[in-house]
Amino acid sequence: MSSKPLIIETGTAPRAIRERFLDLGDWFYLALDKLASDVEIVRPYLNEPLPEPDPTRVTLITGSWAMVTDHEPWSERTADWIRKAVACDAPLLGVCYGHQLMAYALGGEVAYFPDRKEIGCLPVTLLKEAESDPLLQGLPTQFEAYLTHAQRVTKVPASAQVLATSERDGHQIIRYSPTAVSTQFHPEFTAALLKAVINLNYEKLVIEGQPVEQLIADLKAADVPRTILHRFVHQYQ
Repeated sequence: MSSKPLIIETGTAPRAIRERFLDLGDWFYLALDKLASDVEIVRPYLNEPLPEPDPTRVTLITGSWAMVTDHEPWSERTADWIRKAVACDAPLLGVCYGHQLMAYALGGEVAYFPDRKEIGCLPVTLLKEAESDPLLQGLPTQFEAYLTHAQRVTKVPASAQVLATSERDGHQIIRYSPTAVSTQFHPEFTAALLKAVINLNYEKLVIEGQPVEQLIADLKAADVPRTILHRFVHQYQ
């Protein structure tokens, strides 16, 4: 495949984050060691049209500060696009909001955590089914990953397969088809970026009962999720 990877940006980061780290779509090409000119970023939340799904082109769907259950018109249009992309076997990787939107679009359900959000550099555990998955085989059974989400997938689409879990979320990696997969954790994040997100929400997290100082102290390199992102893109390029 020779087409530039397509990044579907599903919102924008708060200004304090953008000023230091750029925006949601940028984090992906930076994580892939690419330049902005190496990818195409489309912003459906700004009513930019999505190109036709292409089985020869890798697509990445970003996280967001939006919520899937708000069913914004741009999000519903993107969900329709996801269904078409999966139907034509387009290579598709969703992350966080993208993960939840893929699950919702393909027949699953999404809802808020009943208490506090899941945030921090936390262990993710691969299930036995991941041992034979081409994207995940050979990886450690448990690895650290960057997480920050108030909503989660509560029901997986009937034909999908769960490949990883965390202590508070049983659906950290979902495979929908040979070419479509999603992760709740953020392979595009860095420790510095997650620290900035935690600090931006410091007071809210304290009110939630989160051990904020411990969350910051526990931040460390999370290399395996970045490996998964690179593997996915390289499978199709």
